[in-house]
Amino acid sequence: MPTEAEEQKRAIHRQREQLVKARKQLEAQGRSLMVNHGMEPVQQWWKPRTFALLRVPAWMKELLGNTQPILVALQEKIRALTQQLEAAAGAGQARGFGALSSVVIDREIGNWTRFKNRRQVGSYTGLCPGEYSSGNTRLQSCVTKHGNPRLRAALVETAWRLVRFQPNYKPVVKWRETLRKGALATKAARKKAIVAVARQLAVDLWRIRTGRVTAEQLGLSN
Repeated sequence: MPTEAEEQKRAIHRQREQLVKARKQLEAQGRSLMVNHGMEPVQQWWKPRTFALLRVPAWMKELLGNTQPILVALQEKIRALTQQLEAAAGAGQARGFGALSSVVIDREIGNWTRFKNRRQVGSYTGLCPGEYSSGNTRLQSCVTKHGNPRLRAALVETAWRLVRFQPNYKPVVKWRETLRKGALATKAARKKAIVAVARQLAVDLWRIRTGRVTAEQLGLSN
């Protein structure tokens, strides 16, 4: 169970996540209003400069104006929370990790030392394949998606960045041909590959955070 201090830290990025979701919903409602009345939807219509130049009927602009200040305020709160979280990231992050993603991963984990082996780490992420076995038959299915969904999303997002910024990271080397831009691979194959990278990333972070290896030994550079 997470401690009270760990829960308080988690609450910050979880609130940011909720605010981002609320902003997207309100923004989508505005675009939907435009589409429903035969107009081309304007991306980020709520931003002050865009809203000032928005060419829509007066009645529609009045309706959009009811939520536009709310969206601006939400964006300011999101920006402030993002800066707060990024400032909490440790120094010397490996290139491509991202300060925000690093903080989210560490805070969702809480205490890395509570895991005794790599299987426990993989199980907590929900990135392990499911298994259906009977007698001599052993079948593996897609990932279980058990465990922590926020952690899983942050790991997958980080894994995609590592494909670009950490070409010498061992899992990236292993799956490079499937994940590289323009690769002739199916969507399912690419998904399987990035999940494998994300799962190994979780294990490697556990090894780094508990002093078993260094980032450099895993092919990660600053």
